[in-house]
Formats: sequence, C-alpha cells, structure tokens
Amino acid sequence: MQRRESLQDWDSSDFQSDERNRLAVGPKTPGMTDRTAAVTRETGETEIEVTLDVDGAGDATIKTGVGFFDHMLTAFATHGLFDLTVRCDGDLEVDDHHTVEDVAITLGEAFHEALGEKRGIVRYADRRVPLDEAVASVVLDVSGRPYFEWSGEFSQPTVGNFTSDMARHFCESFAMHANVTLHAEVEGLNAHHEVEALFKCLTRALDDATRVDERRTDTPSTKGAL
Repeated sequence: MQRRESLQDWDSSDFQSDERNRLAVGPKTPGMTDRTAAVTRETGETEIEVTLDVDGAGDATIKTGVGFFDHMLTAFATHGLFDLTVRCDGDLEVDDHHTVEDVAITLGEAFHEALGEKRGIVRYADRRVPLDEAVASVVLDVSGRPYFEWSGEFSQPTVGNFTSDMARHFCESFAMHANVTLHAEVEGLNAHHEVEALFKCLTRALDDATRVDERRTDTPSTKGAL
C-alpha cells in the first residue's frame, strides 16, 4: 500500500480549523461534562484519527480519500450537530472497503468513549428520513449491547468511487463498536439518494438518542448501567 509516512504529513491547511471545530459546542446542560473523544486506529490497511464532540454545532473536517464518503460524513456531522474530524489514509489502491469499515469502527469507538456512563441520555430513537424517492428508517438503542439488523438493497452498485453496500457495512461496523442496537432499512430507486438518506437518518437518530433528558440524572436502565 502506498501511504504517506504518517497522518502528520497531510497538508496542515486542510485541518487548520480542527481545534476550533473540536472546541465549538452548542448549549450544554448545566453541570454536564464534555462529551468528547479522540480516537486513533492504525493497521496495515489504514491510519485513522477521529475527534468527536457529541454536543457540537455540526462542524466537520473530513478527508478519507473517497469523495462520496467524505460527503456522507460531512452530512453526518451537519445533521447530527456533532463536531467531527476524520482523517484517514487507507489502501484505496485495493478498494474502499478498509477505509469505510475502519472509519466506522473508529467513529463507533469515539461515540462509546464520549458517552461514558450515558447518564441522563434519552437512550432510544426512531427516525425516518426521505430524500426524494428514497426513504431510510433507523431504530436505535444506546444499549451497551451491539446488534445490527438490516433490510433493503441499493439500486446501483456504486456512487462515484464509493461501493453502495459499504453504507450497510458502515452501519454494522459502527453499531458493533459503539455498542448500540441498530435496526436500519432503506428503499428507493437511486443509490445516491438511498445512501444519503441512510446516513442522515442514522445521525438524526443518534442525535435524538444521545440528548440529555433534564428530568434524569441517572443512567436510563433498571440495571443502573448500560
């Protein structure tokens, strides 16, 4: 795999706003600790850095080398109001699989770390999001129990240099490493619309489920832990 010597070799101008993005946050509940994480992952196939602020303003700095995937992660940050930085140097001379999968793994770990004990969160969410003829559905439980269920097919095999089915695999890998229960479904006629609706639906559901319920101070479980 042809790779830069390290992620530090990226053009720094691409990420000059990283620190500002990481620290830019929306209103927080008084007394609530910062829900942020910085996670790195390095294998023989990818080198990844992710920073996340769950209570952000939707700022995104994304560079994965897969143009449509960058677009989807930017939409993920924008519509979930998550501040997100993703840098990935992957083996794109092979294909996009390792890049998309490993970013999903790292992002899932970042959410798991940022949410901590999950005190006060809503926990559950159910969303449907349309994009023209396409509709995506997500039912989500920030349960501490990783599980993924999928229904649907993508109408075209690729969108640009992004393999359509990697959107399903992104959701699966994210769920396994964020320790959430995720049921997802998509239908439509255009794969661009189907994938984009899915990413937007997932992030809207995550925003709903991770919000703090001001009536609650404990973890939303009869067990007392998630």
